[in-house]
Amino acid sequence: MTGFVEKPEPVQVPGLVHVHTGKVRDLYRNEAGDLVMVASDRVSAYDWVLPTEIPDKGRVLTQLSLWWFDQLADLVPGHVLSTELPPGAPADWAGRTVVCRSLRMVPVECVARGYLTGSGLAEYRETRTVCGLALPEGLEDGSELPAPIFTPATKAEVGEHDENVPYEEVARRVGADTAAELRQLTLAVYSRGRDIARERGIILADTKFEFGWGTDEDGRERLMLADEVLTPDSSRFWPVDQWEPGRSQPSFDKQIVRDWLTSPAAGWDRGGEVPPPELPAEVVERTRARYIEAYELLTGTRWS
Repeated sequence: MTGFVEKPEPVQVPGLVHVHTGKVRDLYRNEAGDLVMVASDRVSAYDWVLPTEIPDKGRVLTQLSLWWFDQLADLVPGHVLSTELPPGAPADWAGRTVVCRSLRMVPVECVARGYLTGSGLAEYRETRTVCGLALPEGLEDGSELPAPIFTPATKAEVGEHDENVPYEEVARRVGADTAAELRQLTLAVYSRGRDIARERGIILADTKFEFGWGTDEDGRERLMLADEVLTPDSSRFWPVDQWEPGRSQPSFDKQIVRDWLTSPAAGWDRGGEVPPPELPAEVVERTRARYIEAYELLTGTRWS
């Protein structure tokens, strides 16, 4: 049993039609046919959307994504059209809402890895490969790879796991030309993000992107970068000065939440049928501080 502990009701806004409630984001469509994407303060872990929110998380994710879209604009166009609040929208949507092009989304999670951890590490330990790509012997948790690799996954519904797939499966699903462009864009964007983050004392271990087909200002149909970009929810960020291969790395994300949920203090069986409990205030505040620290280090801007 997984999914939402308490699924929220969509907010009713004149002129907007609710399209989808995701783990973190709510999607609406306006009268012009554009998507309105609202990042909530919800947090998910172990395939559950938890009953406790992390204050400011939606604003941090949105503002950090917008900053990254600017850093990446010469590599790939982004889907953002405007950050203006739709007329009649709640005041608390400010800072966490973007109006976006309505793209034909490619049904692939485009994952780039520069370091070995997570599901990639689990596969490597069994087969010495990740998504069918052979890797050298002797790598361990946190090892830097010889070069970044493209390790795509299929998109899953809320409460289900994304599934790593080989590149050939992506080519079969979306066509060889699109698969090749997805791989090229994913690795180019990852490499830019890795270099910028490294300058700021952060390792970008891995990340995932979503792309969709849209029409640019010149009327050309092309792949565009969508959803969130290089945030603590879509990426593993590690402090450079604490990186030590051979163990799990401290990270700028919701690891604090995961650690508490699997601790005796939570009293929760992640393999059972009972939904996860509310998070303690101390865990909420530490998680909020970690998201804000990542924002401030990456952008060089103080959070306010």
